[in-house]
Amino acid sequence: MEEHVLGITRLLNHLLGPLVLSLLHSLHITPENPELPIPQHVVMGLVVLLIGTLVALFLRSRLSVEKPGASQQIAEMFLTNPLGIGIRDLLEENTGHHAPQYIAFVGAISIFVLLSNLLGAFPFFASPTGNVSVPLACAILTFLYFNWQGIRHHGIGGYLKHFAGPVWWLSPLIFPVEIISTTARLLSLTVRLWANIFASDMIYGIFLSLLAGPALWGWTKTPVLGVVLGVFPAILPLAFIGLHIFVSIIQAYVFTILPSVYIGMATAEEH
Repeated sequence: MEEHVLGITRLLNHLLGPLVLSLLHSLHITPENPELPIPQHVVMGLVVLLIGTLVALFLRSRLSVEKPGASQQIAEMFLTNPLGIGIRDLLEENTGHHAPQYIAFVGAISIFVLLSNLLGAFPFFASPTGNVSVPLACAILTFLYFNWQGIRHHGIGGYLKHFAGPVWWLSPLIFPVEIISTTARLLSLTVRLWANIFASDMIYGIFLSLLAGPALWGWTKTPVLGVVLGVFPAILPLAFIGLHIFVSIIQAYVFTILPSVYIGMATAEEH
């Protein structure tokens, strides 16, 4: 499916494209599209980074222990809440008293995924997670992080030992299976996020195109018929925006709970 190039992508490429193209050529890298050396998902990722930074600075300027405002209370709900689905709640459930040291990484990647997913619900923007390279990058960072925490907690020998299982004579069989299973988490994290966001955008486009055709045909016959048939493509975006927001939140939650589980498994004392 050909990607629709947004205005903000064309603008950034117009301003910075020659510089980026020169840098890529100096590194002997040929961009996929020389006219747009900065891919759209990179532009959208930068937009997410900018939004996240501005929100963080806004919240930081309003932090208060005595009189927390509404914005601070909402932000704290992301960390811990009565439902037990906050970032800290999930980490405490899976990693115990070590949870605070993992909040920075898991929280950062969780918020990035959430904002990236939600960006596609707004006009003139697209979800960077709809491009497979962005979920893959998040999955690679998560994979490196939980393995590093496992090595840091147990040491290299101790961490590798838990892949062999508790029965020594089954170790030659279990070890490669566990290695493959752990590595497969890269694919699982990537495909789960990318497929859901990509499918959400694609289904919206398909249904809108199917309903827009009859509306245009009706307008050629009579304006009244065109207006009647145009009600459906006018209302349809609202339903799919709601669906996209729901999918975005669910996938961000999944990308919070799975890293928490993986960190807990990697740092557990008993395997």
